[in-house]
Amino acid sequence: MVNRLVVAAPASGSGKTTVATGLMAALRRSGNRVAPFKVGPDYIDPGYHSLATGRPGRNLDPVLVGESIIAPLFGHGARGCDIAVVEGVMGLFDGRVDTMGIGSTAHVAKLINAPVLFVVDARGQSRSLAALLHGFRGYDPTVRIGGVILNQVGSERHEQVLRDACQEVGLDVLGVLPRDPEFTLPSRHLGLVTAAEHGPEAVAAVDAIAAAVTKHVDLDAVRALASSVPSMAVPSWDPGITPVPDGPLIAVAGGPAFTFGYAEHVEILKAAGADVAVVDPLRDEALPEGTAGLVLPGGFPEQHAAALSANVPLRTAVAEFARSGAPVHAECGGLLYLARTLDGLPMCGVLDAEGAMTPKLTLGYRDAVAPQDSPLHPAGARVTGHEFHRTALSVPHGDQPAWRWRGVDHKPVAEGFVVGGVHASYLHTHPAGDPLAVKRFVEACHPFVEPTADGTVFA
Repeated sequence: MVNRLVVAAPASGSGKTTVATGLMAALRRSGNRVAPFKVGPDYIDPGYHSLATGRPGRNLDPVLVGESIIAPLFGHGARGCDIAVVEGVMGLFDGRVDTMGIGSTAHVAKLINAPVLFVVDARGQSRSLAALLHGFRGYDPTVRIGGVILNQVGSERHEQVLRDACQEVGLDVLGVLPRDPEFTLPSRHLGLVTAAEHGPEAVAAVDAIAAAVTKHVDLDAVRALASSVPSMAVPSWDPGITPVPDGPLIAVAGGPAFTFGYAEHVEILKAAGADVAVVDPLRDEALPEGTAGLVLPGGFPEQHAAALSANVPLRTAVAEFARSGAPVHAECGGLLYLARTLDGLPMCGVLDAEGAMTPKLTLGYRDAVAPQDSPLHPAGARVTGHEFHRTALSVPHGDQPAWRWRGVDHKPVAEGFVVGGVHASYLHTHPAGDPLAVKRFVEACHPFVEPTADGTVFA
């Protein structure tokens, strides 16, 4: 595997995304081919990583896909690059609750044998930083913290005190970022504003962060840290599926309202024989000609509800397509788009439910079971997915729920909808964790491939 490092922190809010994105951009601009990764299920940070590197941002989440394919997925995403930067999640040892750190940044760092670059928010810190670093380094000695970046440093004197603290515990300081509001990315109710929505402002923000990292971080020292671990041979990632003959055309919603998708999803759809076309529900007024299946990923449709509602031709086309029985896979934002209304504005009306913003954040991994057959899963199939939303439906599930799982106090939960060919749910799943579900979906699309006038099929 390529030279690599993991950007971690003691806790959320320390500046991991700022530093990781800035490092990616600065390394690229200095001549490196940079592979970007994010630990965990997050969709938003990888969008900024893509801006910084010009490559797809990818996720490494052992909870969603299993730890055995993390290294192969890493190798797959890093192919053709000379350095990989992996942004961690939350604090270094924070993973799935009640699992002793499964899915944590530390867990992933060990799976890919990568050193850790530790980002510390220095506000309110002085010599006690030495104790913090000593504790994190000693908690699990198999995780190697190889250097520190001091963030939010207030003055030259403050910097010197912090450097002395790092020297006490034998850790090198690889960079010092001063307090500056320009070194942040815009935030919203679920985290950052997505790069696709932020547009030119996102590009400007990444530029500013890259300039700051170039000025205040020792990039040569960062490269040296990334190259300080031995090369590691891993098997190539292969979804292990054969293509469907005469593969169908599958439309995947994209654009600013639907940005929550994993890069491997489209890759597995194509490996299963499908042709993939992107449709933007904010602009396009029809599904691509010959569409035999539709994927509606997550995103922030609640931020674009008026524009989505105003696109009556596409809403009508999606409703007619879904009611034809053709396969539709909708997750979270896609689920809301299929509802009757979203915050009072008409949507596609495929599901007999209304969506609305709420003050409550629903967040966490779920071990779910499919109660009945659908275009994605046979009855009894088990998956681990992730919920992350502040919206709710007036009716949480239909007569045939998409999933069942054990909730708080082991109370049974039913969620989502299976209606005809529609599988719609709040639950995000990672296709690399179950490529056969993607192939099953492609196979379910095949009967809806329409012949052209000369008798061939759309491909």
